[in-house]
Amino acid sequence: MDVLTVLPPNFGYAIFVYLYSWIMLMYLAVNVGSARNKYDVKYPAMYSDKDQVFNCIQRAHQNTLEVYPQWMLFQTIAALVYPLSAAVLGAIWVTSRFSYAWGYYTGNPAKRMNGAYGYIGYFGVIILSISVALQLLGVF
Repeated sequence: MDVLTVLPPNFGYAIFVYLYSWIMLMYLAVNVGSARNKYDVKYPAMYSDKDQVFNCIQRAHQNTLEVYPQWMLFQTIAALVYPLSAAVLGAIWVTSRFSYAWGYYTGNPAKRMNGAYGYIGYFGVIILSISVALQLLGVF
C-alpha cells in the first residue's frame, strides 16, 4: 500500500506546517545559543543568575519545547482527517510562538502574552482530535 493513497490529499499542507515548526524551533535554538555567548552563560547552566534577559530568551525556547510534543500529536491526529483545517490551526500556533518569543525577548515576561493567540491553534487541533476520536468510536 502506497502512503500517498492512504493519506488525505491535502495532508501536504500539514507537512509544510511541520517544516514551518522546524524552522521556528531552529530559530529559537539559535537565539539561545547567541544569548549564551552574549550574556556569558556557560553550559551546563540552564539559566543566568545575573541576567534576566538571557533567562527570558532561554524560557521562550524551553517552554516551546515543553508543549511541542503534545502539539505534534494533536496536529497529526487532526491532520489525518481535517488536513486543511489542521494546517491553518497549526500555522497559527507556530506563528504565535514567534510572537511569544519576541515578547519574551524584551526581558519583560508579561510581554510573552503577545503570543496568546496561539491557543486558538493549539486548542483547535485538540478539538479536532477529539472529533476524530469520537468519529472512530462511532459517536457521530
